[in-house]
Amino acid sequence: MPLRPFPFSTLLAGFVAVLVGYASSAAIIWQAASVAGASPAQIAGWMTALGLAMGISTLVLTLRYRVPVLTAWSTPGAALLATSLEGATLNEAVGVFIFANALILLCGLTGLFARLMKIVPHSLAAAMLAGILLRFGLQTFTNLQSDFSLCVSMLLAWLLCKALAPRYAIIAALITGALVAWLSGDVVTSALHVSVVMPEMIAPRFTLTTLISVGVPFFLATMASQNAPGFATMQAAGYHVPASPLMVFTGGLALLGSVFGVYSVCIAAITAAICQSPDAHPDADKRWQAAAAAGVFYLLAGVFGGSISGLMAALPLSWIQTLAGLALLGTIGGSLHQALVNERERDAAAVTFLVTASGVTLLGIGSAFWGLLVGGICYAVLSGMRRAHL
Repeated sequence: MPLRPFPFSTLLAGFVAVLVGYASSAAIIWQAASVAGASPAQIAGWMTALGLAMGISTLVLTLRYRVPVLTAWSTPGAALLATSLEGATLNEAVGVFIFANALILLCGLTGLFARLMKIVPHSLAAAMLAGILLRFGLQTFTNLQSDFSLCVSMLLAWLLCKALAPRYAIIAALITGALVAWLSGDVVTSALHVSVVMPEMIAPRFTLTTLISVGVPFFLATMASQNAPGFATMQAAGYHVPASPLMVFTGGLALLGSVFGVYSVCIAAITAAICQSPDAHPDADKRWQAAAAAGVFYLLAGVFGGSISGLMAALPLSWIQTLAGLALLGTIGGSLHQALVNERERDAAAVTFLVTASGVTLLGIGSAFWGLLVGGICYAVLSGMRRAHL
């Protein structure tokens, strides 16, 4: 069978997924590395290693299972590191990476994570996904206050193309927004530069206090706030991939790369939803192509990891946020429908959605975990009460 080029919509979905991933959390990673005492050159090397790790893992898993499996670094984990590594050395930070990634690998080898994922009701998984994505949808419209012309032009382009040629609505918004930003002088060309920085190997140092105070919360935050929503995203989109092999591969790859700054390799949720949506490809069986394209873009971003900060500085934030919100609009609507369609599970799903969307962080663990936990308790209690009255 001859190879056929991927449709442009799948390439665009892969590009937007990587762009959103870097734009939403690259600054947090830089902050976490800086708190740990990394130099600018070392941080650039971390970005190179992370990009290569995401590209390799995304391509391998997507091509292996022929479903859109996107990986990402742990954004909640990076935020936790940025607030917890104060006073720790760079070597101790790498020790934390190795410790947490070893625990993740252990979860995959024992099958513990897979058993937990099987007991999560589908409606709650969809509600959690909708709660995670809500703030991205809201940013599409809140940016109207700060950048009216740019956001309105993107919204109008999206709406017009959605009515006439739905598959290319995101393309129209992207091009229109980029053109308006350029004409308005909002693209900072002086910030653009191309550089290749090789990752630097950093010897780990293990201290009991750092592993307990930073390593354990980092592990829990990564599992609960990144991997769990990642698998929930795939399930809500209709893709069922065995959890344990994915945990083993991502945990093992992160463990190998820890000394080069790969603090985590996780199953993506938000960026994966872009590649798993109908806008990526109308045929659900071919949306893996969008994830494969994202893997290639990850590799390119990794090779030029030293240029990421310059690129982020050049692009208007409102353009990126508006584009992300529009790209995820269909997924948000679909997730809400799946969450609320079953009347018996609707109350528990609504609680899951609201707690997740609240953004509350308790004990260093993000709202996605607490939304699923509180919603699960509601689900168990309400289901038990109904069975008792039958």
